Amino acid sequence: MEDGALALDRHGLWEETPPSPRLALLQSRASAAASELHERETSVTVPRMPSPRAQGQARRTSKARAAARRRARRIAGLIAVSIALVVTFLLSAFGSGSSAQTQTRPVPANRLVPAGQPRPQVVALRDSLRLQLPIDQSRVTAIGYHAAGGGALALEPVGRQANEGIFARLARKLFGGVNHGLTYYQLGGAEGPSTAALDVGAPPGTDVYSPVDGTIVGITPYMLRGKEYGARIDVQPTTAPGLVVRLTHLRPDPALTVGSSVAAAISKIGTIIDFSQVEKQALARYTQDSGNHVSAELHPAASLAIP
Repeated sequence: MEDGALALDRHGLWEETPPSPRLALLQSRASAAASELHERETSVTVPRMPSPRAQGQARRTSKARAAARRRARRIAGLIAVSIALVVTFLLSAFGSGSSAQTQTRPVPANRLVPAGQPRPQVVALRDSLRLQLPIDQSRVTAIGYHAAGGGALALEPVGRQANEGIFARLARKLFGGVNHGLTYYQLGGAEGPSTAALDVGAPPGTDVYSPVDGTIVGITPYMLRGKEYGARIDVQPTTAPGLVVRLTHLRPDPALTVGSSVAAAISKIGTIIDFSQVEKQALARYTQDSGNHVSAELHPAASLAIP
C-alpha cells in the first residue's frame, strides 16, 4: 500500500466485457432512429380563434343579409299588388264600357204597349235649367249627345259617358268622377257644341213627356228634304223664359195647343215616330234597333225662328 491511495489487487479489478458485434449493431440502429426522429420536423395547422370583434361583425353581416331579404320580399309584394291594381283598373274600365253597351238593347216586344209617365230624373243641365228625362225609363234604349248647328246651346250631361277613352276611364277610376246616374254616348257631329243635341232613344209609338215646366210656344211641321215628318214642339221653360226647348222626331199629341201649360215628366206632348226609312240615325250604333228617338235642343228665345 502506498500513502494516500487504496491499493487494490490487480487481479481483484473487474474488466468489462466488450459488447458483441450484434449488440453493437442494434445499438447503432436505435441511435440512428432516435436521431432521425429528432431531426424530422412536424407541424399542425390550428385555426385561429375568432376575436370578439370578428364575431360581432359576423352577426351584423347576418342581420344585414336577413334585412335585405325581407326588403326584397316586401318590394316584390308591392310590385305584385301594383300590377294587380293596374290590371283591375283596366278590366274595370273596359268592363264598364261593355256593361253599358248591354244596357242599350231594345225592350222586348211585349213591352211596346204605351208606357206611363217617367220617374222624375234630370238628364241634362244648362245653368239653373234642368231637363228631365222625357221617356219612361223602362223604354229607353240609349241616350246620346251630338253637335247641332242653328245656334243650339251646349248642354251639360248628367251621368257617365259610356264610350269615353281608356285614359279618361282610368283617370276617373283613379281620381274620382261620376260613376252613377244615366249612361250616355257621345255621337259626334260636325258643327256646333258636341252636346248641343240630346237624343233619347225609344221604340216608335213611345209616349214623350215635357222635359221642363213651361208653356208651349210653337207647334210646327218638321220638314226634312222637303217632306213633313211629325212636328217640332217648342217649350218655354218657366224658370228660364229667355230660352226655348225644341223637340223633334215626334208626333204631337192631339190635345196639345200653343199656349198650353206643361209640367215636367207629367204632361204628355207626343209620341216617337219611325225615322228608320228617312235617315241613318247615329244612336243605332249603340242599340239593336234602328235608333229611333226624340231629340231635344236648347235655343235662345230671341233667336228662335219658325222654319
